[in-house]
Amino acid sequence: MRALFWVLTVFAAAVALVILGRVGAGYVMFVYPPYRVELSLPFFVVASLAGFVLLYAAMRLLGHAVSLPTYVRAYRSRRRRERAHAALAAALQAYYEGRYARAEKEAAAAFEAGPTPGLAALLAARAAHQMRDFERRDRWLERAEEAGEGLQAARLVSRAEFALEERDFAAARDALRDLHEAGPKHIATTRMLLRAERGAGAWDEVLRLATQLAKRDAISPALAEEYKVQANVELLRRSASDPGAFERRWRGIPAPDQLQPRVAAAAARHATALGKTGLARDILEKALAAEWTPQLVALYGDLPPHLEPAERAAEAGARIERGERWLPEHERDAQLLAVLGRLCAHAELWGKARSFLEASLSFEEGRGAHLDLARLAERLGQAAEAERHYRRAAELT
Repeated sequence: MRALFWVLTVFAAAVALVILGRVGAGYVMFVYPPYRVELSLPFFVVASLAGFVLLYAAMRLLGHAVSLPTYVRAYRSRRRRERAHAALAAALQAYYEGRYARAEKEAAAAFEAGPTPGLAALLAARAAHQMRDFERRDRWLERAEEAGEGLQAARLVSRAEFALEERDFAAARDALRDLHEAGPKHIATTRMLLRAERGAGAWDEVLRLATQLAKRDAISPALAEEYKVQANVELLRRSASDPGAFERRWRGIPAPDQLQPRVAAAAARHATALGKTGLARDILEKALAAEWTPQLVALYGDLPPHLEPAERAAEAGARIERGERWLPEHERDAQLLAVLGRLCAHAELWGKARSFLEASLSFEEGRGAHLDLARLAERLGQAAEAERHYRRAAELT
């Protein structure tokens, strides 16, 4: 369109000149004593236009010549950026393909000439980490920090990931805490912080973070439950040397979490070791009412070894009474029958003890029931019967 415009313009000028030449007989005279130049008007107009065009062309040519270094610099800069972007893209592709040496090489090229050297340095650091070259990785991280570019969050996340893979949980925790203090808390970094706190044994934080992530639906309910169970078990273990601290810790656990079998089992064992037999029995009874678990049933039958004979008989009687109330719903449960037999033996109810233990063996032959029957036979002076049950217990072992 521009070419057509200029053609039409030149054509119109030519037509105007022809018409002017026909109708006008004027002339133009230039006098510079002792010289005088006389030109016809059409020739003067044509010469003026030609001179203007030549002058304009010369000025344009001179302008291009003067600005040529600037054009060359801009062109080279543009080419460097293009090569740097291509190198960064190649580095990303190589990194995700698992070609870490090539990824680092391309990232180094992008670092030298690219507009985002900090990002290229982080990518090179990740590639070096995958190749287990930690010294070079740390140098790249230093370069990324020197480059700035607002990549503090990316640097801290990278450092935390590296530390977690090396099982340096303290370093990972420090990096992630710095990140959370400097800006908003993201789900991905909170999950990483949960791993770091768990590895460092900060179980109070594990409990808090697992609860927080579960509320935000950021981890599966099963995984959140596992983290909370493990945290509660460990926290109970840490307070198991002090009766007051243990009871405060137990009361501080939410009621639904107290019913979890592993938590209830750990709490019952610690309560028994601390001499809180009634608390241990209450813990187990509530947990069994919520979920019938063989582990808890077996634990329910274990009496504290330090009780006096009268106390052992009284405690066994209380448990027998509760166990017999469970029996109609679990009459074929070999574990419950064995526990009732053991408790009856502690209460010196020999006939009931034998009946429960033999009933347990009729549903499921277990080593514990045979050992209990062997001890019961020894108490009753039945040596042959005791030897038979001991032999069978050894065979089951």
